[in-house]
Amino acid sequence: EEKEEEELRRRFMAPPVSGLRELRRRRRELRSRMELLIMETQGEVCRALAALDPGAAFAVDTWERKEGGGGISCVLQDGEVFEKAGVNVSVVFGLLSEEAARQMRSRGKSLKAKDGKLPFCAMGVSSVIHPKNPHVPTMHFNYRYFEIEEADGTKQWWFGGGTDLTPTYLNEEDAVHFHKTLKEACDKHDLKLYPKYKKWCDDYFYIKHRGERRGIGGIFFDDVDSPSKEEVFQFVKSCAKAVVPCYIPIVKRHCHDAFTPEEKLWQQLRRGRYVEFNLVYDRGTKFGLLTPGSRIESILMSLPLTARWEYMHTPPESSKEAEILEVLRNPKDWVH
Repeated sequence: EEKEEEELRRRFMAPPVSGLRELRRRRRELRSRMELLIMETQGEVCRALAALDPGAAFAVDTWERKEGGGGISCVLQDGEVFEKAGVNVSVVFGLLSEEAARQMRSRGKSLKAKDGKLPFCAMGVSSVIHPKNPHVPTMHFNYRYFEIEEADGTKQWWFGGGTDLTPTYLNEEDAVHFHKTLKEACDKHDLKLYPKYKKWCDDYFYIKHRGERRGIGGIFFDDVDSPSKEEVFQFVKSCAKAVVPCYIPIVKRHCHDAFTPEEKLWQQLRRGRYVEFNLVYDRGTKFGLLTPGSRIESILMSLPLTARWEYMHTPPESSKEAEILEVLRNPKDWVH
């Protein structure tokens, strides 16, 4: 047993929020298995990124939430390869705020509160990676589990998540590799999942006021509670395991590419769009900002270190800059 615990400790970036002993004691319960999965995913992704940026190190920050639970934020800043890379785990529980409950009801959840109180448990792993080189795309992923106990004691549960890519410049080969890897993870479970979640991703990461997507998509899903808890968990696990293989080869391929000051400028402008989406539309950011006692630094970790907003900037026609805009306005099918 001690050997097994030692092995887990080595794979994690910090001790888990619920404690190793407790997780092992309840290891048949889905909540514990999900917490182990998000801890493992955090460790895997951080190790893969650190291997590409040996001069930089992850700051590992463990935090507690007085209302219940806590998390581990791992952030690498100002490396050679990554300007900012963050991989967060959070496991929080307590009572849902009225604001957060309202947001959920607006998505069609019927939540019956007891004396206005809804006990909940939410956990997930979430990451945003902003590389220095404009030829390496930004990547985001998030996998989460939610449980709410209603007035009569019944539990509502669901999973959500996704992985998506935001390049500054379009590289077809990278786009195909990224989408293919995610499609393979989905296809193991059901051939209908990839097309459905790819479309959901294109629709979700839409900056309405700009008429463009945040990036070239990937997969995105939320409120998934069927066919069964076990099957959805296994699907989420396959998606989480696909993160390193879908992204790391792309970073390796381009992190030493030469780039011009103009290309760096275009990257800064595209990052401005990233910020607009996250602050105006992103549901996870909104939920975090509405949850009492949540850690603002961890929620806003998704924002890049630097970005720009220029007045009325339009790239020249048929330029490399105009090419990516075309795809952001009209999403493509990359795998068929």
